[in-house]
Amino acid sequence: MKKEFNSLIEQIRQYNPKADFEKIKKAWEFAKLAHTGQKRLSGEAFAFHPLRVALILSEWKMDTITIIAALLHDTIEDGGAKREDIVQEFGEEVALLVDGVTKITGYRLKGPPSARQAIAQEQFIENLRKMLLVMARDLRVVFIKLADRLHNMRTMAALPLEKQIQNSTETLEIYAPLAERLGIGKVKGELEDLAFPYVYPEDYKKVKELSVKAFRSAEVDIDTMKKNILLKLSKQGVKAEIHARKKHFYSLWKKLLRPEIDWDFDKVHDIVALRILVPEISDCYVALGVVHNTYKPVPRIGISDYIAQPKPNGYRSIHTKVFGPRGRIVEVQIRTYEMHNEAELGLAAHWSYSEAKSSGVADEKLEKEGASAGNKLSWVRELVNWQKEIADSEEFLQAVKFDALKHRNFVFSPIGDVYDLPAGATPVDFAYMVHTKLGNHIAGAKVDGKIAPLDYKLKSGQVVEILTSKNPKKPNSDWLEFVITNLAKREIRKGMLQ
Repeated sequence: MKKEFNSLIEQIRQYNPKADFEKIKKAWEFAKLAHTGQKRLSGEAFAFHPLRVALILSEWKMDTITIIAALLHDTIEDGGAKREDIVQEFGEEVALLVDGVTKITGYRLKGPPSARQAIAQEQFIENLRKMLLVMARDLRVVFIKLADRLHNMRTMAALPLEKQIQNSTETLEIYAPLAERLGIGKVKGELEDLAFPYVYPEDYKKVKELSVKAFRSAEVDIDTMKKNILLKLSKQGVKAEIHARKKHFYSLWKKLLRPEIDWDFDKVHDIVALRILVPEISDCYVALGVVHNTYKPVPRIGISDYIAQPKPNGYRSIHTKVFGPRGRIVEVQIRTYEMHNEAELGLAAHWSYSEAKSSGVADEKLEKEGASAGNKLSWVRELVNWQKEIADSEEFLQAVKFDALKHRNFVFSPIGDVYDLPAGATPVDFAYMVHTKLGNHIAGAKVDGKIAPLDYKLKSGQVVEILTSKNPKKPNSDWLEFVITNLAKREIRKGMLQ
């Protein structure tokens, strides 16, 4: 354990040399004492778990308070400590984070079994409500819980099968989507891949076996492309790194299940994607020019420029698809090192910036990050507001699962504003998201400049324009057949009663 603790200290020192290392060491000694004699089901000392959770959080460059709270997060629930001990030794802020994690851990978020359905469902939803309130107070609680879940998923083999399936289902339904919403891409992918074999064992085996040949073939093309692009970027005076990114098994499986792909690996263009990292934003556009001059872009698919128009969770990058060396379509992602760090760490990056600022580092980047973090959390606040408005438990569950945690599409208004909608949303859902009163003026819709039916399922990157009538009228009851956001459903029902 000493070796791992030293690794934790070294890792923190790399991004925060002014951290309170004495207090971190004190928290570790406190945790070991609180968990004396306790063992995990694997047989190893229990204290290894909070230490590894803290290590994960240090990889995300979290602040000192979060690291200390991670080391202590099980000391009250599973150890011999009391809350007043933590307040006395480490302060109220740490105690509040430990409280929050303890509460979330107590809220089982598993989907209810068929037996005892109603009672289990009510308990599940009530716990979900409480968890979201804890989240809204301090998001660091959720980062600790995500790290806790990640380590537990990595050590799942020691649990009985029933627990493995239960925890994995919960991970796929709540924690992986939550990581995605927080912008922590690498955690979302790992959580899904760790849960996949327990929840869908046969499909996991099938994907793993069939993908070997496809991965190998794609990697040959990617290797050739890397060499060619690096050489040309060097001639342009751009220093770059190029990495191959394999598609996660779970994400690959979800794509293979789509009717238009139907398990045809040749139709999955990002099975191995090319990721180009450059120092400056201007270099991203130079790199895009080099890529398109070297490999022909795929017609009609187009370029997704999330630098000019970032996703609502803060994600920035340029995506393009080109024909590779053997005519295979390959996805290329281009971003700066800073954008890559934000894509990997998501909102966790905000706390490392805050820590740097408190250590005396103040620059435009830190100011900008601090200001933008609030915008990226708007959906959390929205969920808390929903709790006040939605009394019905089933409706609230749908709001969380489908409005907040479902796969997202990003669509644009005609003036370039970006809107974040769940997959399957329609122009009517879009209208109510723009403004609840806009729904009373819908006369039609245009998508990418062409008239589209109101039940059309929007896709990422499309431009949506709502055609309006001057005189307001009641919403059409038929809209309830196809809208999917709870906001639209609620406003339509409300409007029909007026």
